[in-house]
Amino acid sequence: MQRKSINLALQGGGAHGAFTWGVLDRLLDEDWLDIAAITGTSAGALNGAALKAGLARHAAGSLAGRRAAAENLDHLWAEVGRISDNRVVRWMHSLIPAPHGLDRWAELFSPAAWLDNLTRILSPYDYGPFYVNPLARVLRDLPCPDFSNSRGPQLFVAATNVRTGRIRVFTNAAVTPDAVMASACLPNLFRAVEICDPDTGRIEAFWDGGFTGNPALFPLYAPHLPRDIVIVNINPLMREGLPRTPVEISDRVNEVSFNAALMSDLRAVNFVKRLYAEGRLQNRPMKNPLIHMILDDTLMNDLGARSKLTPAPGVLGRMKRAGQAAADAFLNDHADALNNRDTVDLAALFTGSGIIG
Repeated sequence: MQRKSINLALQGGGAHGAFTWGVLDRLLDEDWLDIAAITGTSAGALNGAALKAGLARHAAGSLAGRRAAAENLDHLWAEVGRISDNRVVRWMHSLIPAPHGLDRWAELFSPAAWLDNLTRILSPYDYGPFYVNPLARVLRDLPCPDFSNSRGPQLFVAATNVRTGRIRVFTNAAVTPDAVMASACLPNLFRAVEICDPDTGRIEAFWDGGFTGNPALFPLYAPHLPRDIVIVNINPLMREGLPRTPVEISDRVNEVSFNAALMSDLRAVNFVKRLYAEGRLQNRPMKNPLIHMILDDTLMNDLGARSKLTPAPGVLGRMKRAGQAAADAFLNDHADALNNRDTVDLAALFTGSGIIG
């Protein structure tokens, strides 16, 4: 296979990020595939940081670097599985999903439901001096923990500035463990991560990047990066069934909200593509990205968003295998398209203006 270079855009979505773990594990098998840059949010930032640090430890494109990246990812998700402190929830989500007749009872009476209700009453700030962000240890103990290494793919990590409500993208030396934790900071579970802004010298508080960019695509438009953007989707774009229970409604609201920024970015890319097709951007510096997606909406619809907060080993393993299979299918179907053409029809994705009249 001819050598090809791509960018990766990794979505956030809690424990469902194990799907991305599987995707990356499969992509690392291909020595002809170079990863030039990674943009990640929340779980995507965790995956991106682990991938970048492993690849950067050795020479670009080397087998040793790919092995180090795979080891980093394996360690990351093994530790994520261990920090689930509710053994009953872990056990429940390691089993085959319950029949639909039992779903509502599970929603009402499972430990996950109690924990969810507690987050509506208790704040992470109520823990006082006993508060600890469990991701700090996970990131610290990675076999290759150096995310800011100048070697390897460029890494972009998105977080949301609490004060301004705007996205902040950390890159290069600014990608610290605190920046990665900020990107994964759901405010009902974790305290805001405070980081000094080098531009202003002001301490800023950050929440999960999914509120403003899940993931942020614009850093990948830089001229020195390849045109291809491979998006690993873990939030379903489509759900055919109408949400009816409180949990189903809440989950779908979250999915729509956390997909909104990505859909906006893709709509802008589609607009640029239309201008190129009409010949209106000839001799202009604007980039025309090639968009690809690796996803398994069937799996994500089956699991439901509740399992994002319950990283049981059985669920994580299932998602990793699904990610490996999805990446394998993508490579089989679209490897030749990389660096040549889109494999996502954005025009079809945005068919219809959304205006009814």
